[in-house]
Amino acid sequence: MQDQTVGRADLRGDCERCFGLCCVALPFAASADFALDKPAGKPCPNLRADHRCGIHAELRQKGFNGCTVYDCFGAGQKVSQVTFGGADWRTGSREDARRMFHVFPVVRQLHELLWYIAEALDLDAARPLHAELRRALDRTDALTRQTPDELAELDVPAHRQEVNALLLRTSELARAGIRGRKKDRRGADLMGARLKGADLRGASLRGAYLIAADLAGADLRGADLIGADLRDADLTDADLTGAIFLTQPQLNAARGSAGTRLPGSVTRPVHWTTRL
Repeated sequence: MQDQTVGRADLRGDCERCFGLCCVALPFAASADFALDKPAGKPCPNLRADHRCGIHAELRQKGFNGCTVYDCFGAGQKVSQVTFGGADWRTGSREDARRMFHVFPVVRQLHELLWYIAEALDLDAARPLHAELRRALDRTDALTRQTPDELAELDVPAHRQEVNALLLRTSELARAGIRGRKKDRRGADLMGARLKGADLRGASLRGAYLIAADLAGADLRGADLIGADLRDADLTDADLTGAIFLTQPQLNAARGSAGTRLPGSVTRPVHWTTRL
């Protein structure tokens, strides 16, 4: 991917360069995903003074499954080191801390868009759109580098809508040549659906609700999975080779196996079974 200002390495969380922003800025409620309530702006009790998690190796055992699913797409280090120039919220003013916590979710949304655009630029089938995609990449990256005040005023939904139109065109080009391409299931309610071994090659599952769906052994090659809710979906031995716009948080929220085949842009979650 040449001539890009942003690469995949820039869009992966680097906790060493972040001030634990996801552990402070974001709220969570006691549930199956979190063991306790925490309001936005209050540090998680498990956050250490060095901004690292004190129970990182035991998050799932301690009832913090939600933490193992979350990914900031590199927004944490961007806000910590670029937006606020390395100023720690612990030692700065209360107002600076408030501003940092406010803009972190904004930059996180922009970085997720950057991830999708970067993936689109890796698709040979989308070559006719590469010039537009590069402009969208540069524009989105520029937005992430604005001042805290500018970021606080940014209309993220409007920008997302603009980028999404381009990603939709990318998806159509990427899936057009897939033989046996299945019908679109965009936004479909497939919660708990029995799709074991289903042929979903090239299907659009954009925004589909696949919570707890049985996708064991399903063929998802070349499927568009942007925004699909895969929480607790069973991907055991499923084939996601060439699936587009699949993110690490989606996989982290699902269940899978050593036999699940994945695109090269994501990694097998550590909590998936390693037994064949």
